[in-house]
Amino acid sequence: MPSPPDTRKRARSPAPADAPRRRRLGRVGRTRLLIFLAVMGPGLITANSDNDAGGITTWSVVGAHYGYQLLWVLLLITPILAVTQEMGARMGVVTGKGLAALIRERFSLKITAFAMLAMLIANFGTTVAEFSGVGAAFSLAHVPPYACVPFVAFGVWLLVTRGSYKRVERVFLFLSALYVTYFVAGFLAHPDWGKAARHTVVPSVTPTSIWLLTVIAAIGTTITPWGQFFIQATIVDKRISIKEYAYTKAEVFLGAVATDLVDFFIVVACAATLYKHGILVNTAQDAAKALEPLAGRAAAFLFGFGLLNVSILAAGILPLATAYAICEAFGFESGLDQKFGDAPVFNGLLTFFIVVPAAVAIIPHLPLVKVMLLSQDVNGILLPIILIYVLKIINDRSVMGDHVNGRVYNGIAWAFSAVLIALTVVLVASTLPLPFGL
Repeated sequence: MPSPPDTRKRARSPAPADAPRRRRLGRVGRTRLLIFLAVMGPGLITANSDNDAGGITTWSVVGAHYGYQLLWVLLLITPILAVTQEMGARMGVVTGKGLAALIRERFSLKITAFAMLAMLIANFGTTVAEFSGVGAAFSLAHVPPYACVPFVAFGVWLLVTRGSYKRVERVFLFLSALYVTYFVAGFLAHPDWGKAARHTVVPSVTPTSIWLLTVIAAIGTTITPWGQFFIQATIVDKRISIKEYAYTKAEVFLGAVATDLVDFFIVVACAATLYKHGILVNTAQDAAKALEPLAGRAAAFLFGFGLLNVSILAAGILPLATAYAICEAFGFESGLDQKFGDAPVFNGLLTFFIVVPAAVAIIPHLPLVKVMLLSQDVNGILLPIILIYVLKIINDRSVMGDHVNGRVYNGIAWAFSAVLIALTVVLVASTLPLPFGL
């Protein structure tokens, strides 16, 4: 006969003494993660969008021409990018206003108008370059620009004029995640990791004017004036509170590291293949073509796909940055949650800065290099001015209250800004004609 079931209560093993503490820490950890995910967006999107068609081209050329030698520049750029964008994010959270609005209130309307005019010129040229990047990426599949650029432009226009802030942010975050293609391409190129690590921490200097201009251009493609306007405007549009700011600050720093890691893998991919075989390129499109016989079709495809992705992302963000700044500067309604009729100037600027640059980008034999050079020069002139405005505003207690820069942080910010100002002045001066035919 079967034995009767044992009805005695089994003694439970005693719970660990620190079990309540572990559960509490687990709940706190999950809460913090959820808050971070909720505020995530402005920092990562802004930093990644700095790696646009021009940026990818610059770092591809750096890797092809100098190999691993300039990787140390990325170690220099990362804290500069983090510091400058953190200040913009903090001003947006504390004041609830965009950078252009603060410049108008703190300084004169004439200064604001000059800054906006310079930014319009620079952003127009850069947006043309982004749509040209779309055409260049599709040309790798033998699709002409006139057959692809208008459709991409229409899709970008629909997104930014008909979508809500949350929808636009999700799309931009998805496109930002696709930058992982450059990580994969870098591994497929089988670089010399030991040499790459050494050149990352040990500066290698070649005292020539071409080398200096290359370093300055590399820095200039990563830190942009429109990025300062965009991150602050999106912080305001997302309505991030001061209580949530610690998470936003972490995201800004994470974005700076992520965007420069992308550049790192672009450089090592080109250094391990193009530089190693003495193949010089002038564009990211050329780099993608040249990679195929050296690193395989997969690496070439990922490089070309990456070019398309970064071009689309920046083609959406640059018009937004422009529309935000102009509307803030002159007091027009703005915001992605605003309907077309409620914010006609904002949406009109978005439409203009998508349709016209896309139309220019499909013009045959467009002197793209000259367009990019002009926009780079204007950015070089504008960036030091914007940084000075930012530092003056963020140290004004009547504006920032107790959230002004601390002494140590302020010293670091001014030092970085001074170096950046000096480099951009050299860059702009190098493109100007010498007097008396020298």
